[in-house]
Amino acid sequence: MAEPFPCRANCGACCIAPSISSPIPNMPNGKPAGIACVHLNSNCQCQLFGHSSRPLVCGRLQPCHEMCGDDRQQALDYLTQLEQLTSA
Repeated sequence: MAEPFPCRANCGACCIAPSISSPIPNMPNGKPAGIACVHLNSNCQCQLFGHSSRPLVCGRLQPCHEMCGDDRQQALDYLTQLEQLTSA
């Protein structure tokens, strides 16, 4: 089994780049791609992490080097490209 890949501090790319179609507390229609989730704090950390109200899709998204790259910009670029490829 692969080593767990830790979330990068001050990143939040996975809470910005992809769209989320399921309801989120205070975002009943989900979240559009490229817009920060309202639960992303000033340190780019999810305030719903570990809460039952966190959308299932968010809990299933696991950080990995392919998705997160070597820095925040690589993560944003990768997730934006993935969003574009899957939204057509």
